[in-house]
Amino acid sequence: MNVLVINCGSSSLKFQLINSESEDVLAKGLCERIGIEGSQLVYQPAGGEKEITKADMPTHTQAIQMVLDALINEKTGVIQKLDEIGAVGHRLVHGGEKFACSTVINDEVLAAVESCNDLAPLHNPANLIGVRACQELMPNVPMVGVFDTAFHQTMPEKAYLYGLPYEYYEKYKVRRYGFHGTSHSYVSKRAAELEGKPYEEVKTIVCHLGNGASVCAVKNGKSVDTSMGLTPLEGLLMGTRSGDIDPGAMEFIAKKEDKDIYQIMEILNKKSGVFGVSGISSDFRDLEQACKENNPAGPRAMDAFNYRVAKYIGAYTAAMNGVDVICFTAGVGENDPDNRKAICEYLGFLGVEIDDAANKVRGKEQLISTASSKVKVYCLPTNEELAIARETVALVR
Repeated sequence: MNVLVINCGSSSLKFQLINSESEDVLAKGLCERIGIEGSQLVYQPAGGEKEITKADMPTHTQAIQMVLDALINEKTGVIQKLDEIGAVGHRLVHGGEKFACSTVINDEVLAAVESCNDLAPLHNPANLIGVRACQELMPNVPMVGVFDTAFHQTMPEKAYLYGLPYEYYEKYKVRRYGFHGTSHSYVSKRAAELEGKPYEEVKTIVCHLGNGASVCAVKNGKSVDTSMGLTPLEGLLMGTRSGDIDPGAMEFIAKKEDKDIYQIMEILNKKSGVFGVSGISSDFRDLEQACKENNPAGPRAMDAFNYRVAKYIGAYTAAMNGVDVICFTAGVGENDPDNRKAICEYLGFLGVEIDDAANKVRGKEQLISTASSKVKVYCLPTNEELAIARETVALVR
């Protein structure tokens, strides 16, 4: 069975067409900078060269259409017709407490996910667009939703409860859910494999760093804490999201700027993060260029981002009473040696030592710590798509 995996992010869309029997990737690619000037499709068939198509992608609908067109392209496509796709696996960010595992998508599921849009305003709507676009073009193909929140259901109560009246949890299930669960699960398992140790005996901190970013503490094969919360807004400074702030700042700004709560949330979700701090861009590559050009806005945002990542690593080391492995993954974590180095410079108290030559790697599995480092540090590309494909096949069959 060929499984098309669609992973819609806030400003990107990753896809892979995977043969489920061999787990070979027939084609893969990335739609970049969706809704941002300079958007493009990067498409690569198995054994072929990357093709870059620059085109406006104001929404995810246009992005998905470009993906499907590339897959059936006469010259470089890998299938002749869309009905050669046996199932589609979708990354779904938030399903509240209703969904603690993956599920076959039907109208009831879509309605339930849509009811959670206010919990993940940057992602759930994009995820649903991806599902509906695929349903329209492939009406007889089963669709499966794999939820970001499932992996974090092992968090203990002390980690997921907020310091709010308990009645809000009882009535509305207001709690920490966490996201990027598929990525954190895959990377932590892969790290244990590389270390040659049982998954249940390793303490791992996974840093999923991209336009959306989170850190997760995985103790003995289970998520015990993670930086994102009720929504993907909490935690690290991100592309356009503020991350952790004093809640009092919301009231203060609302009064000063004469804004309501919806306008404030729009600012926190779409105008903050490294975009807000720098005033330049939410794309870390643009910030990297600003640093090279001695534009102070670049390091201002990057330093703040790296500092917060390091703080979470320190906190989760305490939460697990130690750490064996630290992993960097996702767009920034996999492809920015300078960021990894800057973050690890805060971790001398753990005995972390980075091998500068090994750390030059981009997008490949690599041990980047020295032989004498007391904690192993990896650049470890995530493979959410393969994990989603496996879940999809299991449910469809």
